[in-house]
Amino acid sequence: MKRIGVLTSGGDAPGMNPAVRAVVRKAIFHGLEVYGIYQGYQGLISGNIKKLELGSVGDIIHRGGTTLYSARCEEFKTKEGQQKGIEQLKRHGIEGLVVIGGDGSYMGAKALTEQGFPCIGVPGTIDNDIPGTDFTIGFDTALNTVIHAIDKIRDTATSHERTFIIEVMGRDAGDLALWAGLSGGAETILIPEDPYDIDLIAERIKKGHARGKKHSIIIVAEGVMSGTDFSNLLKEKTSIETRVSVLGHMQRGGSPTAADRVLASRLGARAVELLMDGKGGRSVGIEKNVLVDYDIIEILKKPHKCDLDLYRLSQELSI
Repeated sequence: MKRIGVLTSGGDAPGMNPAVRAVVRKAIFHGLEVYGIYQGYQGLISGNIKKLELGSVGDIIHRGGTTLYSARCEEFKTKEGQQKGIEQLKRHGIEGLVVIGGDGSYMGAKALTEQGFPCIGVPGTIDNDIPGTDFTIGFDTALNTVIHAIDKIRDTATSHERTFIIEVMGRDAGDLALWAGLSGGAETILIPEDPYDIDLIAERIKKGHARGKKHSIIIVAEGVMSGTDFSNLLKEKTSIETRVSVLGHMQRGGSPTAADRVLASRLGARAVELLMDGKGGRSVGIEKNVLVDYDIIEILKKPHKCDLDLYRLSQELSI
């Protein structure tokens, strides 16, 4: 394999740029040509493809977002759209493709794999919901963004003696809410993977008030419900007035942490190694700090698992 492509797709995540940088420089180091596909699968279909040099990825390791840009593409979900993408890849002489993104991006890479085009999936999403890896690129940075927000909101919650509800991202996964809640000292955490008991939560808050605790932080994962909906539900049970903060897209921005930069560099480089070895249809990841790769079709059949031991620990520490 002498010429490969790289694209980023779906929601942006801090660390995508270091991953792109690693793909480009690893490939060039080994004598390969690299082509950047701009605007994800939409750019693949339209042929927005340019050759990347060493300088093309200079000074991007510290930047959030993605310099290759990203876009949603309904057309690529069809066989016709996928064939257009493959035709563009062949027209540019691209023999293998590195796809950096989350669940939707992986489905695109899976579709190309099923049609015989070599693809490597690199997990880039703040949701941490890709099977076959302990952590996804962007999760650590988003986690720290949420923790900083919790710390600031807690100052106000203490000053005004109020209960604050903080809604965090994560799609259908509770990892971001769980890790942020545990490290931020939240009194209650709601995640999609474990059913909540509103009566139990209300009782805990009432007991806290009875012993003189006049403020608390509740973290709600967006996959459970909105922060506003939970606020209304809690008010019905306790008559306690709450304030809601929806952190929104600030969680996806910002300079990637050192952990995300290192993870992105390792995974991006490993993706190139697999293509050089003639292996396509793989998903790279990290498990117990060891790089791993799995069949991308098979790994997507497995459900993402949240660490419920951490969830139970958070409940024990928030008494």
